[in-house]
Order: sequence, then structure tokens, then C-alpha cells
Amino acid sequence: MPISREAVLAIRESARRLVSRPVLRRHPRMIVGGGVAAVIAAVWLIAGLAGPAAPASPRALTMLPHRPQPAPTVTATATPTAHHATQLLDPFTGEPVKKLGPVLAVKIDNIVQARPQTGLQSADLIYVIPVEGGLSRFMAVYSSRLPPAVGPVRSARQSDLDILRQFGRPAFAWSGATPHLVPFIERAPLADLYALQVGGYYRVPWRVAPQNLYANPRTLLREAPHASEARDIGFRFGQLPAGGRATRSMTVRYPAATFTFRWSARAGRWLVWMDGSRGLAAGGGQLGGSTVIIQYTRIATSRFLEYGGRPPYAISTGSGRAVILRDGRAFTVRWSRPNLTAGTTFTLPGGKRMLFAPGQVWIMYAPDDHASYLNAGTV
Repeated sequence: MPISREAVLAIRESARRLVSRPVLRRHPRMIVGGGVAAVIAAVWLIAGLAGPAAPASPRALTMLPHRPQPAPTVTATATPTAHHATQLLDPFTGEPVKKLGPVLAVKIDNIVQARPQTGLQSADLIYVIPVEGGLSRFMAVYSSRLPPAVGPVRSARQSDLDILRQFGRPAFAWSGATPHLVPFIERAPLADLYALQVGGYYRVPWRVAPQNLYANPRTLLREAPHASEARDIGFRFGQLPAGGRATRSMTVRYPAATFTFRWSARAGRWLVWMDGSRGLAAGGGQLGGSTVIIQYTRIATSRFLEYGGRPPYAISTGSGRAVILRDGRAFTVRWSRPNLTAGTTFTLPGGKRMLFAPGQVWIMYAPDDHASYLNAGTV
């Protein structure tokens, strides 16, 4: 039966609208299912008007096999690992620092006329070293903090060179030495900051020579641009170890000098008394450290004459006994320094490393044989 032109146009319009629906554009396979077959059959019918070919059965179209779509590929994304910056700790004090600074060691006088000293409270380390006459002298080591001034600056001794070797190539500020020792200082692996050769030194008007020589640490370090940075010298910091004995104070004697360290829970430090008087700082407050090392060693005589005699020479290599003061307790430990370029390790009786309290550390070389030291001081 012939179909009118108007019917053909109507069927075409219906098919166009059906196929153009959004759901069919998104899912084109739906046009071969269910009631849509009638529209498709109509399209075949219209196509048949142009030729004898018979249209395919709508039922055949609805039974076309469905090809399952492959499952979408899911790419596993690894969870990024969070990297937290490790806090940098100063190897001399165990305290946080932004970066490791160059090492500056300064010889500072400690006779009565030199007290109170300037700049000691800012030092990372304070070495107490025996010198001629049964007296003592300080070597203050700076790295994490620099005070505006240090002093009074005094002369070098043979013991200083042994102590300095563990720091690499530190800057060393000194005011002089016996003529026989000077060439050894000049050849030593250090940045030589002799007072008569570099800038940064000045005399103060309120003291008489030789206790009136002071220095600006920042200027000194500008004179030593290649000084080595702070590095491991054997110290370890951490929680208070088990053991030790509760101790309120401890005294160490040289032939003509006395040091007493007393624990102050309020200050959290071992405050120092020297020759029976409080060890005061020029800027106010009392000197003292979070950790005090009393390192018993042999006090020999130096090979270099000083004022007509041979001054004491503290042997800082080898091994021996030491007492560590921290947090109101005293620990008897073993110290070991195999050679001059190595640091000093401190171990508890069980073999574990002794942990220091973070903060300033005092290292005092004490005679392991007091009678021998008395004899050495008179040679």
C-alpha cells in the first residue's frame, strides 16, 4: 500500500526526535531495544519505497548481541610520603640551631684581676685548663651564639693545641705565647687569630694590661673566612640516664685554684664558685653549665718554658675516669680519646654512651694524681 509523502515526512521527524534525545545520545545502544524497534522498522519501510529489498525484522534488531564495555582502568596512585625536616642540633650543646656555624676558640684569663669575664655565658663550651703557678685559664668555644665582646684575651699554651685538633680547622684567638711555642701555633691546622696580626682586638680603659685586651667575635670570624664548622666531638645529648648519685656540689682543686660546682634546680644549671666566690659574668648573673665534665687525666709538664719554668700540660688523649654532673646527679664514667684528631667519648659502666643535658658544657681537666701535679707545678 503506497504511503503518502506526508506520512513519510512524519515518520522521519519522529525518528529524528527520538534519536536526538539526550539519553540516547549518551547511550546509543538503547535505540535497538524495546519500543524503539517500531521507529526503526518504519525507517526500513520508508527505505523500501526506494527499492525491492525487504526490511530486516524488528525482532532481529532487538536480539543483537550486547558487547559489554570494558571496565574503566583505575590507576593506583601511591600516597605521597610525608618528609619532615629533621631538627638540626648543635653538636656542642645539643640545642636546636638553624645551621652549623664556624668554630671560634678564645683564650680567656682567669686570675682574680680578670674577673668578671665578658662573653663566657654565650660560649658553647668552656674548657678549664691548668697553667703555671697552679692557676687556671679558660678556653671558650663559640659556634651557635656570638656575644658582642669577649675577654680578657690571654696567651696560648701547649695544651690548647691538643684540644683544638678535634675541631678540624677552628679559628683561634690568642694574645701571645712563649717564643718557642709560637712556630707550633703558626703551623697548626687552625685559623690563626694572633692579636698583633688581625683586626677585632681592642683595649678597654677600666682595666690595666694585660687584663685589658678584648675582642669582637664577629670581626674575628671575618678574619677567618675558612674556619671549620661545628662538628661531632664525641658528645651525646638526651634524657637523664638511669643511675648516678644525687649530688648537691662537687669541688676540684688545683695547687692555687679551687672550683666548686653546685646544682641549682631553679636555674637548671651547675653554678660555679671560684676560689670560694661566686663566678660572676660581666653582663650579670652567675656562670655555670647544664653539664659539667670533670675529666681526670695526667697533668705533665710542657716542653715549652713559660716565665723561666715549665707550665702544666694536661694530656687530653688516651683514656681514664671522669665524673659527669647533670640534673643534680653525678655519674662516674670512662672517657676515651684515641688520638688528637678524634673527639672524646664518655661511656657508662654498662657500655652505653653517657647523655649530656642540652646547654652549655664545662670541661675541666683535673689531676688523676694530685701529688704528681703538685710536683709538676714546681718544675
